[in-house]
Amino acid sequence: MSSRQPRILICGNLVWAHEEARQCFDGLADLVVMDSPNRADFLVGLKSGGKYDQIVGIYRHNTSADRIGVFDEEIIDALAETGTVKWIAHNGAGYDQIDVSRCANKGISVSNTPGAVDDATATTALYLVISCLRNYAWAEQSLRQGTFKSGLDPGRAHDVTGRTLGILGLGGIGLRLAHLVHAFPMRVVYYSRNKSANAPEWCEYIDSLEGLCRESDVLSLHVPLRDETVHLVGEKEIRTMKKGSIIVNTARGKVIDEEAMIRALEDGHLSSVGLDVYPNEPLVNPRLLEFPQNVLLPHMGTENQDSQRHMEVRALTNLRDFLRDGQGNDLIPELRSKL
Repeated sequence: MSSRQPRILICGNLVWAHEEARQCFDGLADLVVMDSPNRADFLVGLKSGGKYDQIVGIYRHNTSADRIGVFDEEIIDALAETGTVKWIAHNGAGYDQIDVSRCANKGISVSNTPGAVDDATATTALYLVISCLRNYAWAEQSLRQGTFKSGLDPGRAHDVTGRTLGILGLGGIGLRLAHLVHAFPMRVVYYSRNKSANAPEWCEYIDSLEGLCRESDVLSLHVPLRDETVHLVGEKEIRTMKKGSIIVNTARGKVIDEEAMIRALEDGHLSSVGLDVYPNEPLVNPRLLEFPQNVLLPHMGTENQDSQRHMEVRALTNLRDFLRDGQGNDLIPELRSKL
């Protein structure tokens, strides 16, 4: 390839879509793999004449944070100072590791991969819903410990059919989960900032978070992490739920007030929780492990090769379209008004 081609930085793991990456940028751009062991080396590489000089776009995966940290104000400012970086294609639906406000101020676009994660994350939530209601994870622990159901109480378990699932945030993931549980069927109610035009007729809109909590046997969270959603589900919301209800979270850990949730587990107001995300990953509050009825996963939402390949290709395609057409797809909501 000609050295005069634009340069794209692969920042973080690209595991499955190596051939697709080659095809996407063949004759269009040179791919440069970020090999910095730390932030200082990365920042030096961005300077004129550095190994990342003349980068115009970045494919970003959260694994890059292990070496250079999150894309905070310092990194965004350094990218802006290059004068060439104009697009960050993030691999993932959630993008709380990127200072998007700073990106907006500096004229850098950010895309994510909505849709690519919907099925995998929704099926993870479905597993958590079923396992919490039926105490399956607790039962498996019993079998592995050689006690074969000893200590399990069927009075704590419920059929899935006929229970009410409350969905907080009826975006792509929430809507996919709604369709999955409708097969039992569960009654599905939801609350979002706006009533969804895509919601089927059997999916009931509740006009407040308090109302959603009051109606739900199981509350499943599907909102992005922003300043306004930190502890969106707190003491008040949890205590509004029915005694013996369940919370499932596959969104972000900080959306729930963890201390309020644990207090509700301790006094029995919550029957159990099904969690795939935590406030300070990879650290998990050890108090959560004290409740055998809890179903706890280590952020497994998209941990399969099919979804991960789809996510990689979608992020790469957004970068390709930016280079080829001057505008990529999947621009995050916070930046759409800047166009």
